[in-house]
Amino acid sequence: MTQYIINKRFLTEVERTDRVLDIAEAFGLGLDDKEFVVFDNQPIDIEQGDVVYITGQSGSGKSTVLRELAKQMEELGVADLDGVPLDSTKSLIDQIGHNTDEGIRLMGIAGINDAYLWCRKPQELSDGQRYRFRLAKIIESGAKVWTADEFLAVLDRDTAKVIAFNMQKIARKIGATLLVATTHNDMVPDLAPSVVITKGYREKVKIVRQPEGFKACTAP
Repeated sequence: MTQYIINKRFLTEVERTDRVLDIAEAFGLGLDDKEFVVFDNQPIDIEQGDVVYITGQSGSGKSTVLRELAKQMEELGVADLDGVPLDSTKSLIDQIGHNTDEGIRLMGIAGINDAYLWCRKPQELSDGQRYRFRLAKIIESGAKVWTADEFLAVLDRDTAKVIAFNMQKIARKIGATLLVATTHNDMVPDLAPSVVITKGYREKVKIVRQPEGFKACTAP
């Protein structure tokens, strides 16, 4: 178990234009620079192989938590699901693995088992299929920490649940730590997170470690 300390503050400034000064005078507003505290030396305990679910309202600081944790875990090897480069000029099988057999094996782990898809280019896939291919590329990279901000936000909810369920199973089997940030709470049963971080506004944060207990995907 490793304890990470998150300490993040921003200094907010107000540009003193004539109109801003007019409003400040009319409504009695102070224009002094203020420190905005997102995290005040917040300890977060994470074990290698944990699935960490970061949730909260938009603008509360979920992405900040994700970035700060990823930064502190860099030495383990961090891969961002949305940052995986895809070559639009090549078929999937030509973008992964040292040879054909390895490419097929990696895509199979990620749930791409259709030979027709192996010969397609990324832009010819559905959003869900592209996520699976990115996952295959992350597995190939050997990274021990996988991150995803706005996790599966662009997918329909049933597809998101299926991918979330499969991703946590693969991460746990491999022993990778999975860090995801999202406003959606409907994937909790499918991700079965080890740690749930609920971020409120300012420095409000709730961290709960819960026992592993996933059963089956909730998508119909």
